[in-house]
Amino acid sequence: MSAPEQKPDSRLKQAEKIATHPEQYKVCEGCGSIVVTRAVTCPSCHAYLFDTTSIRVIAQAKELALRAANSVLASDLS
Repeated sequence: MSAPEQKPDSRLKQAEKIATHPEQYKVCEGCGSIVVTRAVTCPSCHAYLFDTTSIRVIAQAKELALRAANSVLASDLS
């Protein structure tokens, strides 16, 4: 089972929010997810290496906003 469909508008709004305040986010080097800066490990892949530069966060937010969601859910693993 895959992630529930998200409207492109929803993904675009989230990307705008992230791009407006990139200092509050970081990009997981393991899977490319964007997480809040207080996260110690990535909730998606459990990696612990992140890129905190604003340029990378904004670029990743734009990239993720333009493509379809493809997250793996816990139910996919059982």
